[in-house]
Amino acid sequence: MLALLFCVYFSGLIGRSWAMVFISGGYRVKIYDNQPGQAARAIQEVRKQLEDLQEECMLRGDRSASEQLALLSSHNDLCQALEGAFFVQECVFEEIEAKRSVFQAVESHVGEGVIFSSSTSCLLPSNIFSQVQNQKRCIISHPVNPPYYVRLVELVPHPETLAEVMDTTHALMTAVGQAPVRLKKEIDGFALNRVQYAIIAESWRLVKDGVISVKDIDLVMSEGLGMRYAFIGPMETMHLNAPEGLEEYLQRYREGMKRVLNAFGPVPEFSGEAAERINKEMCELIPADQQHLSARRERRDQLLMGLAKLKK
Repeated sequence: MLALLFCVYFSGLIGRSWAMVFISGGYRVKIYDNQPGQAARAIQEVRKQLEDLQEECMLRGDRSASEQLALLSSHNDLCQALEGAFFVQECVFEEIEAKRSVFQAVESHVGEGVIFSSSTSCLLPSNIFSQVQNQKRCIISHPVNPPYYVRLVELVPHPETLAEVMDTTHALMTAVGQAPVRLKKEIDGFALNRVQYAIIAESWRLVKDGVISVKDIDLVMSEGLGMRYAFIGPMETMHLNAPEGLEEYLQRYREGMKRVLNAFGPVPEFSGEAAERINKEMCELIPADQQHLSARRERRDQLLMGLAKLKK
């Protein structure tokens, strides 16, 4: 089987992680980058990551690092990269024209059965694929950063996407160990970011209004809600938090939920004096230099690897 990971700027985290995910499932992956040498450099970075993961006994799949790397190749020629592909995963930056140009270029080189998938986190499929002739093959596969450690993938259809394209993509993502969820239609922000932004907005308001500190609002999530949400979602949480399940939970708490929700303030601007103050408080906890940020990202990834192993 052959999967193609298509990326114009492939040296970033998302593109490399997608490559690692696909080869962990036994798929051949061809990397294309329009910047000479970038794809080859990305493979070297993937090699280092896989060898480190193998050393820590955290490598995904049932193949060794060397066996997985043998499935990976880099290409500077687009036609060569697309030859034999059945799935194209685009990973360029979040700019609509850049993504449109990718799929225009790809469409002129592949057959009708090849699925076009974008990694976008916020752009609607009807906009990204507006210049694709065959929009029935198009889908968003939005991973969570970093996708090698966080397995959720949001599958968002174009209004014209065939059900079989959604089914094939869902099966592919499941086969390589991801946890795909299906959105029934496109919506701004998809599902994950709509929920995430709601949490960010209320957390921001609580800090801005002097109710709680940056450090403590993060503890509300990491030592409170996040402990549950690592294993069950908000709907199951409600269902389990009343003796007789969801119906009783709503009877008990619906009025309180409505009262609190109606007390929420307006959407924050995320700028000005409040942003400066919150940023200062955050940087006192974790300085915004590369040394400190890299160390915290490495810590994050190590913890995510451990949690992923536990959840298996």
